[in-house]
Amino acid sequence: MTTYNDELSQYITAQFAAEDEVLQQVREAIPLRGLPAINIKPEEGHFLQFLARANGAIKALEIGTLGGYSGIWIARGLVAGGRLITLEMEPAHAAVAREHFDAAGVSGQVEVMEGDAHELLPMLSGEAPFDFVFIDAEKSGYGAYFDWALENTRVGGIIAAHNAFQSGHIVGESSDESADLMRVFNQRVAEEPRVLSTIYPGGDGMVIAVKR
Repeated sequence: MTTYNDELSQYITAQFAAEDEVLQQVREAIPLRGLPAINIKPEEGHFLQFLARANGAIKALEIGTLGGYSGIWIARGLVAGGRLITLEMEPAHAAVAREHFDAAGVSGQVEVMEGDAHELLPMLSGEAPFDFVFIDAEKSGYGAYFDWALENTRVGGIIAAHNAFQSGHIVGESSDESADLMRVFNQRVAEEPRVLSTIYPGGDGMVIAVKR
């Protein structure tokens, strides 16, 4: 019997993942600045922070910055001296994210790189190995991003990918293109022998893979 539901999600957030004032202001400001209101939920953000800290992450990478909300959670989970590189296609989004990182007091830990992630990632291979990689960008690129992360993450490193459930369309007969892409991606990760993987069911679901 499955008991997880929206009420339990709210309970987790209230007990363990409540936003501080800065995170709340950042989340609320993002749509007001003209960016899509598609941030991760607080419980997901706290889980990313938890994973990064449990992993002892020093060097982290985020693919898809948007307004910096998830990046703040990740940066706060890094150990002392840790660094987050976050990739953003849209210069306007990157500018907003930089403001938000500064407001959260993590700008010294975070480097925002602008451009197409498919072009930036080969340039970042020299920074490898990474301890933690978070993928939250266009779904058609997830497979390529995961393949890169698998080659550039240390043994014991964590690769996380958002929207595993695609608002619930991942199951059933939905013909939604993004859901189809995520079905393929989820199966790809589940069958990859070089990782131990699962899906964290909070929010819109998050694929979690630990490199063997």
